[in-house]
Amino acid sequence: MRRVAMSPRDNWQQMVEAAGLIFHSPEGEGMDRPYWDESAAYEFSAAEIDTLESAGNTLQEMCLAAAQHVIDNKRYAELGIPPEAVEAIEWAWEAEPPAIYGRFDVAYDGSGPPKLLEYNADTPTSLLEAAVIQWSWLEEQFPNADQFNSIHEKLIAKWKDVDSYLSKPVYFAGLDNAEDHLTLTYLRDTAEQAGLKTVQMLMEEIGWNEARQAFVDPGERPMFSVFKLYPWEMMVGEEFGPAMLKTYQSMRWIEPIWKILLSNKGILPILWELYPGHELLLEAHFAGDAHSMWDFVRKPLFSREGANIDVVRTGVTVETTGGPYTGPQVVQGLAPVSAFDDNLRPGAKRVPVLGLWMVDQECCGMGIRESSGLITDNLSSFVPHYFVS
Repeated sequence: MRRVAMSPRDNWQQMVEAAGLIFHSPEGEGMDRPYWDESAAYEFSAAEIDTLESAGNTLQEMCLAAAQHVIDNKRYAELGIPPEAVEAIEWAWEAEPPAIYGRFDVAYDGSGPPKLLEYNADTPTSLLEAAVIQWSWLEEQFPNADQFNSIHEKLIAKWKDVDSYLSKPVYFAGLDNAEDHLTLTYLRDTAEQAGLKTVQMLMEEIGWNEARQAFVDPGERPMFSVFKLYPWEMMVGEEFGPAMLKTYQSMRWIEPIWKILLSNKGILPILWELYPGHELLLEAHFAGDAHSMWDFVRKPLFSREGANIDVVRTGVTVETTGGPYTGPQVVQGLAPVSAFDDNLRPGAKRVPVLGLWMVDQECCGMGIRESSGLITDNLSSFVPHYFVS
C-alpha cells in the first residue's frame, strides 16, 4: 500500500458533478483541500485487497455473533438501548427483515492486519463516492488497473433480492442536508435500477395518522416500506418513537432496528470480550471499567463524523473534538498510526481510514477518507484507490 501523487484531471469538478457529487469542494475553516481529492491515490497489491476483503467478511461474522450475544444475555442497558426498544429488536433479529448495507472503518497501511475502528451499520454515507465517483476516475486514470469495488452491482442485486418483501412504493427519507440527500438519491437510483418503485422525502414529512394507526406520506397515503437515513437511537427517542415501536412488525424499516446493536460503539468492548486479542480488533472497554491502556481513544456510544472524541497518549489528551453527543462512552486502544507523506504540504502527513463496504453481508468495496490528524471527521477528504496484480 502506498500513497501516489497524482495530477487532477482537467475539469474534474464538472466530471464529478455530472455523476452527482455536488459538494466536492466545500469552503470553510479547516478545508485545506477539496473533499473529493484526486491529487493523490492509494495503490494496493492484489494480496492486500484480498486481506481487506477477508477482514470485512470476518468482522461481519464476529459482529453478528456479538449481536446474538447481546440479545441472549440481555445486555441492552450497557449499550444505552431503552427497554421499550427491546421487543422490536428481538423480533427483527428473528424475523430477518431486509437489511441492505453497512461500512466497517479500519486502520491499515499494508504492514499488519487491518484494525477495526467502528462499524457504521445503520446510516453510513460517502457511498456514491466509493461506488461511482472513484470508479469513473479509475476508468480514466488507470484503465488497465483494477479497483476493489463491486458496490453498485451488489446494491442492485440486493434490491432485487428483497423486492418481494417490500410494499410499493419504497420511501427513501433523510435529513435536509447535502450529504444525506446525495446518499439517498444514489440508493434510490440503485433500487429503481432493480425495478422498484420509489419516492424520496424528508424525515420530517413523515406523518402519523392516529385513527389509522399508520405512518403516512404528505398525501396521507400509508407508508409500509421506508429506507431511513436516520439513526435508530434518535428515532426511538423522538415523539413518534412509541408509535414506530408499536407498529414495527407491520412495517419494513431499512435498515432494521437490530442494526442499533452494531452501529453502537458499545459493540467494541463486547467484541473484545468475545474475541480477546483477535488480530482484527483493538482492545476496548466501557469507560469506567478497569484497563491498563495509556494510549487510547475515548468516544460516546452514539456519535458520528468524529464528534466528541478524545485521543489520549501516555495518559494525556493530545486531540479532541467537540460535538452534540453525550452519555456513556467506550475507550479503545489507539491503532498503529498509518501516516503517509502529504504531496501538497512538504513535511506534513496524511492519515487514511479505510471504509470497507458490506452489501448483503459481504465485503464488496472500499472507500478511503484521510485527514491531517488522527480523527476522521466531516472535513476529511475522500481519496480514490486502485490495485495492481
